[in-house]
Amino acid sequence: MFRKCVLVFVVLVLSAFPVSAEKTIKMNLNAIYGSTSFHTEGAMEFVKRVEKYSNGTVQITVHPGGSLGFKGPELLKIVKDAQVPMSDILMGVVAGSSHVLGISSLPRLVKSYEEAAELYQLSKPLYDKAAKKWNQKILYAAPWPPSGLVTKNPVETVADVKGVKTRTYDKNGAEFLRSLGGSPVSLPWGEVYASLRTGMIDSVLTSAESSKNGKFWEVLAYFKKIDYAYPLNMVSINMDYWNALSQNQKDAMLKAAKEMEERQWKDSEARNKESLTVIREKGMKVSEATPELAAKLDSAATGIVKGFMKKLKKKEKEVLKKYVK
Repeated sequence: MFRKCVLVFVVLVLSAFPVSAEKTIKMNLNAIYGSTSFHTEGAMEFVKRVEKYSNGTVQITVHPGGSLGFKGPELLKIVKDAQVPMSDILMGVVAGSSHVLGISSLPRLVKSYEEAAELYQLSKPLYDKAAKKWNQKILYAAPWPPSGLVTKNPVETVADVKGVKTRTYDKNGAEFLRSLGGSPVSLPWGEVYASLRTGMIDSVLTSAESSKNGKFWEVLAYFKKIDYAYPLNMVSINMDYWNALSQNQKDAMLKAAKEMEERQWKDSEARNKESLTVIREKGMKVSEATPELAAKLDSAATGIVKGFMKKLKKKEKEVLKKYVK
C-alpha cells in the first residue's frame, strides 16, 4: 500500500512539472546589416520570440554587420551548404543565383506599400520554390523603405544623373542607372560611407532609413524620392536544420515568423516617415521627382523590367503582367 501511494505521488509530481524531451537546438543567424538596422533589430526580436515560443529549446544567435564574413551574392549558397544555418538576405543581391528573387527590386514596378504587399503575396509561391531549390525555407520577408537617389548635387533631370558614380545594391539597379547614363558601382554596404568620403562614389541608390543609419548628411546633400523599389529582405533557414526540429519547434518558429513579417511591414512604413524627417532635420534636401523626370525614369524602368521578364517562365511572367504598362 505504501509503495502504491509513493508511485501515485511520483506520477502526480511529474505531471505537475513536465520534463521536455525535446533536444535544445542552437543556431547562428547571419545578419548583413548593423545592429541598428531595422532588419537586424527585427531578426533579434524574431529569435527572442522563437526562444519564448519553443520554451527555450530553440536558441538562435544573431551576428550583425556580416561579422561572420558572409555579406552578398554568395548567401544562398552559404545557407544551402549550411556554412551558416540561417541568414537574412536581400533578395535582389542573390538574383544571379535565382532570377525570380530579383522581382522586388525591379525599378518603379510598384509605387506604394500597398502595391508592394500585393506583389509580395503574388510572388511568394515563386520565392518559396526558388528557396527550396537552394535547400532552404523562407521564414519571413519584409521590404526596405523605398529606394531614392542620395546625391551630392541636386537631381532634377536625367542629365543630372549622367556620369555620376552611384552605389547600387543589385544588377537591376546597375542596369537602370546605366540606361540613364549613370555609372553604377557595386560595393559592400560597410564600404559605402568611406567611399563617399574619398570620392570613389558620388551617390547612393538607397532608402531614407539607410541614409539615416549611415549619417549620409555628413557627405551628401540631397535625397530624391523616386520610388525606385521596395526591395525585400528575407530570413531563411537551411532545410536540414529545419527538418531536425520537432513539430513543436517548427510551430514556434513559424508563429514568430508570422508575427515578425506583419510587424516588419508596418515598421518599414513607419521607419520611412521617421527617417525622412530625421534627414531633413540634419540638413538634407528631400524632394519629389518632377513629372518630367518621373516619365524618364518610367521609360528606363520599362526596358529593365521587360528584359528581366524575358528570362522568366510563362507562369512567372503572369505575376508581373498587371504591373507592366
